[in-house]
Amino acid sequence: MKHAAGTLAFLARCVVVGLAAAFVIGLFWPGSGERLRARLGLPTAPAAGAPAPSAPTSYADAVAEAAPSVVNIYADKIVNEPAIKMYDNPVLQQLLGGTLTTYARREQTLGSGVIVSAQGYVLTNYHVISHATDIQVLLYDGRVASAKVVGSDEETDLAVLKIDAGNLPLIRIAEDKPRPGDVVLAIGNPLGLNQTVTMGIVSAVGRQLNSSSAEDFIQTDAAINLGNSGGALVNADGKLVGINTALIGKAANAEGIGFAIPVGTAKKVLDQIVATGHVVRGWLGADYTFVPVAADSGLPAAARGAQVADVYPGSPAALAGIQPRDILLRIGDDNIRDPADLRRRESAIKPGTTVELSGLRNGSPFHTKATLTERPPMSVEASTGNEPQ
Repeated sequence: MKHAAGTLAFLARCVVVGLAAAFVIGLFWPGSGERLRARLGLPTAPAAGAPAPSAPTSYADAVAEAAPSVVNIYADKIVNEPAIKMYDNPVLQQLLGGTLTTYARREQTLGSGVIVSAQGYVLTNYHVISHATDIQVLLYDGRVASAKVVGSDEETDLAVLKIDAGNLPLIRIAEDKPRPGDVVLAIGNPLGLNQTVTMGIVSAVGRQLNSSSAEDFIQTDAAINLGNSGGALVNADGKLVGINTALIGKAANAEGIGFAIPVGTAKKVLDQIVATGHVVRGWLGADYTFVPVAADSGLPAAARGAQVADVYPGSPAALAGIQPRDILLRIGDDNIRDPADLRRRESAIKPGTTVELSGLRNGSPFHTKATLTERPPMSVEASTGNEPQ
């Protein structure tokens, strides 16, 4: 018994001396314990992580960076409206009543735009300046300049104006694509209130409002109102990520659902309009729909691709032997995700280019080649609940 008690006392003294030694070593040689554990191959204690960056308390720097490049646009239009012309003579008025006629009135459209070039090019929406007889641009510094339309593209709802002014502040273009959750700022001229900034996040990307076109909208909950059309959607660094274009409003019982054209799309339209005055798109000459899961001919349940709904007579698709109900899976070197993806890829191909198409016909693989032509003008109809500003 006495021997066991002595052993326990010895062990206790060893523990106390060891703890004291560890304290002294840790006090005078900090980090030696971690180095020793690493040398022996033992797991080290997790290092204290750097504090997560906190959200900025202000976006004033981003606004100061971008706002000078955003302009107000005032477009005058002559609108013809039906009316009933009444006769001055009471007898004729009683006998003949009135006659149908029209009268012209001047209407002013409010909108916004973004200066994208030192040569005076301004990006805005097509619906802001369509059929305008006079366009005036109010710059951030108070200058007013007349604008002329260089070209427009109804399908993407974009237009390029040119103003004759010097010392223009240019917007910076974001290189990275926005992601859902990114903070964005909408800058424009809502309801004629002049420069106004609203904040939100990117709610979604790749949104499509019209199933017959190759739309690729950024959805945001940053407040967008009438007059914001053509204005800038910028990121937290003040760089342009999109051109505000549409909203789904209270008529559809919606709130906080706005849309912007991605800056990549806008830049491509801008470059083509400046170079040629219009946008050139490739065209196969077919209409597409989603691949039905029940008719995917052995494809996985989440089948990708596009099913041909109709083929225009004499079109490149018809000449290539494409038939309704064919499932297209690949165009050129690119896989096809869905009908909208196929339309975007088709549009980006230069007319006159021959591409290989791969897909399934009645469950069997097929390959063919088609030479794309230039897409003819298309009539773009607004989607239900889509309110342009």
